Amino acid sequence: MHKIGIVILCLLLKITLVSGQSLPVGSPMLTDALRRAQLLGQVDSSISFTVLPLFPQKALKTENSFDPFNTLTGERWGKSAMALHFWGKNGKIQLLPITIQQQFNTHHPFSLNDGAMIPARGYQTLIRGGLYAQAGPLSIQLNPEYIYAANNDFQGFYKEFSDAVWTEYYRLYNNIDLPEKFGDKPYQKTFWGQSSIRLTAGPLSLGLSSENLWWGPGIRNSLLMSNSAPGFLHFTVNTVKPIRTFLGNFEGQIICGRLENSGFFPPDTSRTNDGTKLYISKRDDWRYINGYVLSYHPKWVPGLFLGINTTHMVYHEDLGNSFRDYFPIFSSLTKKSNYGEGESEKPNDQRLSIFTRWLWAKAHAELYVEYFREDHAFDLRDMILQIEHTHAWMFGIQKMIPLTRTNEYIQLQVEATKLEQTTTNPERPTGSVYLHYAGISHGYSNYGQLLGAGIGPGSNMQTLAVSWVKQLKTIGIELNRVVQNNDLHNHAIKDPRANWVDLNIAAFGTWNYKNLLLSAKCQFINSYNYQHYYQPLTDKGDNSYWVPGKNTFNFQMQLSTSYRF
Repeated sequence: MHKIGIVILCLLLKITLVSGQSLPVGSPMLTDALRRAQLLGQVDSSISFTVLPLFPQKALKTENSFDPFNTLTGERWGKSAMALHFWGKNGKIQLLPITIQQQFNTHHPFSLNDGAMIPARGYQTLIRGGLYAQAGPLSIQLNPEYIYAANNDFQGFYKEFSDAVWTEYYRLYNNIDLPEKFGDKPYQKTFWGQSSIRLTAGPLSLGLSSENLWWGPGIRNSLLMSNSAPGFLHFTVNTVKPIRTFLGNFEGQIICGRLENSGFFPPDTSRTNDGTKLYISKRDDWRYINGYVLSYHPKWVPGLFLGINTTHMVYHEDLGNSFRDYFPIFSSLTKKSNYGEGESEKPNDQRLSIFTRWLWAKAHAELYVEYFREDHAFDLRDMILQIEHTHAWMFGIQKMIPLTRTNEYIQLQVEATKLEQTTTNPERPTGSVYLHYAGISHGYSNYGQLLGAGIGPGSNMQTLAVSWVKQLKTIGIELNRVVQNNDLHNHAIKDPRANWVDLNIAAFGTWNYKNLLLSAKCQFINSYNYQHYYQPLTDKGDNSYWVPGKNTFNFQMQLSTSYRF
């Protein structure tokens, strides 16, 4: 058996080197730059940018995944690329970039698309680095992440709220694992991060990964899969470049994974209403997740991408042994076809979205839309009658405007996301997006953070950004309006003066210098009615109904540094 293994290994090493190196979702500077380059006609227009992470060496035919524009040629510190080839270039060992991400919030947590970082007040840092090794079709990417957060105290959900308000609060948060605070001491944790082991041949890759995923066309929010939570361990079959057919190009991924619980609790778990304890303990069990994403680029419509993605969750203890149990993604999209007139005997939860991205390279622009459904429709008739039930949506526009100077542009971005539930919710109670009442008390989360849009259940967001761009270099300004959990407000607070709304203005920039990639963002956040608490200002003697309320100010600083070998 030992001799057979040696023979197999030798055969593998004779296969032409096939790259399985990914560009992590937590590398927005490079990913966004490649997407901009596509708008300018500098990157293959058949790449959808809807199935991430990217594999630039395969999809874009670049020599180095972390240097797609060859900026290191003649500019780097030191002459060594820190890559060792062996067995005649069929084997390679390479150091991965060292990345340090830092974040600071002065008043309260504000968190979006920052991976394993937690929502926390005070200083926080993420450190990532590692090693990539490849022999023939086999690749191993060790890219762990270390997180430290000071996790300072802050004002959370107000204890002064009535029992009725707290009852509604727990009606929501008993069905999802989203702790307000991650313990009472500094938070430290190490994750496998952006690590994987793969077999890659042609356009397909098979392996085991803990990498963050991003499915769909969104830039700031993705409704079904984003990097607002730590990556989770999953088996994967995915494309590393488009599969080209006579019908057009296809990209996709199928995953089977494991979602973990945070181990932390919501606030004031001893609270009662009429003698009934409001907090309900969650099951001590991990969740199995099965999902897929498929993107199709029709041959006859240049720049158009059509896609669908879905996920199914079930507690490990409720997981059966049949093919359908392990791969529910191949079941029907309607409840009637799956369960007849009833429901599943085992608690399970399904989510689905459809999306489109339309690229106009000649106009240096793109339009993208995603429609999301929290739960199965009963049948097609139900889908037609109440298509807005448990739905969410997101759309965006991006445009590059050339300047007179060569390779310089003005980038315009508009994106809007709506997760707030509609009027069908009182008629057919299902909870909010990511936590509908399906017996999965941890909801759509991993380690206490959302897998979908990071703004959170019941929230909405609108963004306008304008920036100067020159390849990897950007300087810009961004305006955001974030409505925090309007579902909770509409069910419990019910005061039109008390919506919690954040108005944010941010200055940001990215820069490359020799081996370094630098990015920074300063965000000024004015929170109206923070935590839905309306505190009227009466010092002016105004006794009318529309008395202004108290605002809360938060300053956030983000700084990221990557050193590329």
